[in-house]
Amino acid sequence: MKTLNLTLQDDTDAGLLPVLAKVWKVNIVGFERTAAITSLRDAMLDAERAQTVWTALSDDQRGAIQMLMGSGGKMPAAKFGRLFGEIRQMGTAQIERENPLAKPASVAEALYYRGLVAQTFEMADSGPRVVIYVPDDLGRLLSAQKNSYSDLKDEVANDNIGAGRLQDDLPDEGFVEPLEEVTGIKQADTSVVDDVATLLAYLQLYSPTLDGTALTEDDYNRLQKYMLKNESGRLDFVFGIALSADLAEIQTGKAYPKRAEARRWLSATRAEQVKALAEGWKTGITYRDLWHVPGLRPEPGGELDDYDAAVARGSALEIMRDLVPKQEWWALESFIMAVKETEPDFQRPGGDYDSWYIRGEDSEEYLTGFNNWEAVEGALLEYYVTGPMHWLGLVDLADEAARLTAYGRAFLGQSAWPTPADPEDKIIVKDDGTLLISRKVSRVDRFQAARFTSWVSAGDPYTYKVDGAGIQQAAEQGINTGHIASFISRALGDTPVPANITRLLENWRGGASAAVSLEKLQVMRTTAPETLDRILDTPALRRYLGARLGPMAVIVRTGQWDALRTALGEQGIMAEVID
Repeated sequence: MKTLNLTLQDDTDAGLLPVLAKVWKVNIVGFERTAAITSLRDAMLDAERAQTVWTALSDDQRGAIQMLMGSGGKMPAAKFGRLFGEIRQMGTAQIERENPLAKPASVAEALYYRGLVAQTFEMADSGPRVVIYVPDDLGRLLSAQKNSYSDLKDEVANDNIGAGRLQDDLPDEGFVEPLEEVTGIKQADTSVVDDVATLLAYLQLYSPTLDGTALTEDDYNRLQKYMLKNESGRLDFVFGIALSADLAEIQTGKAYPKRAEARRWLSATRAEQVKALAEGWKTGITYRDLWHVPGLRPEPGGELDDYDAAVARGSALEIMRDLVPKQEWWALESFIMAVKETEPDFQRPGGDYDSWYIRGEDSEEYLTGFNNWEAVEGALLEYYVTGPMHWLGLVDLADEAARLTAYGRAFLGQSAWPTPADPEDKIIVKDDGTLLISRKVSRVDRFQAARFTSWVSAGDPYTYKVDGAGIQQAAEQGINTGHIASFISRALGDTPVPANITRLLENWRGGASAAVSLEKLQVMRTTAPETLDRILDTPALRRYLGARLGPMAVIVRTGQWDALRTALGEQGIMAEVID
């Protein structure tokens, strides 16, 4: 940080100089600002005077200096204020009236008006913020005193510090204690890779129109049937991570796969695919986790409009790397409280807890102020672990607990990324045109098969059907029957293509030979031709009917069934409904 001379020049108001002169026993009456600052600097860096000022402090005030020096000599002003109180910025008249030297409103204010701490702006990853700091040379002088912060008890007055634990006391391996036993273990898997491959095939086939930047309800419901897991929020994450990992893009309100990038990813090994998705989530800004936390309703406006999901996520992951055990289980609550203790402002530029508009799910009140930290930040941290990190295969879950997997440890930079070989499996081709594709089959092969088939079901294996509808949709993408036959032959190896599939492809070689339409109709049948003749001769009944289908059957116009039944009753004709 800054030296004392720069602090006095840059971060000290003129009205504060006489107060500091009083504390440090310096006469600056009549001095110009530069001369006054020089005199103050020399006095404040005098070891004997520093000893006198230091000794006059209370234990709480020295404890605050201890905490600040233990944090590298600086701390975000918001955090320092929560621990040691706010600092009132006062002009000359208010200083004379309030007398902060004799009656400081807080521990922080007592230190500020003695020149032991100052505040300035700095640029952090999350944006500009105010920090409280001890000038470097003054800090070195204070640490050399006989009664310096290194000799103090590990206690301070404010309970928010967390039972007096200091950053210097934290164990090297992270201080979230491992758990000996857990229940309800839910191991992570890499099924997100398969679901992203399915999504890319869907985007290739349908180029869906979006609702803003999200899938419409119809596309969501249609696609959900082919996801491996139906967990709340997971499909939104799959779509978001495809965008974040640069596998898909949005153009003119529609979603498409990015051809080169998607094919490169689909052709990679599963381990490489997991890594690409995890890195995409870590650095991406498209998917904003805060908007997907159950129970939270962020609203536009204020600093939330500039919310950087990657900065918040990256900060949380750095803290996780430093605090949680590498291989043992750990309690989610312990991790959340450790973050609250060490770096609560991980997603808040400048530690501002009042300018974001976030409501609780069942509340009309905004969750503002640090007292709602656990409802917002705590919930987000829990979501990181139980949602994206678990879906990406980075953490196993248990009841209120988590554990890093081999992928998770590599993701946090604790080990090299695993590179297991992919198991090999073949596509099973049945005589009726059904294709069974297991998760062990290359994702690029399943992606290609999904382009010329009708989708039947998801699972292990996936089920697809080579039929006319699939061949037609393939033709719309420039895939002809020769391409399909070649793919199936390659999948079968030495086994010949089933005759039914060969015949189907042959019939569709030049495209559809004819077209027909299929529609659902409501039909009225009578018990005798004379009855239908009578009905058609009656204008009050004929108005509800369409084309005659035979001597005793006629089409009922769409939406007219109930009215027809009432009209028939009025003519003395009983109508029986047959499902």
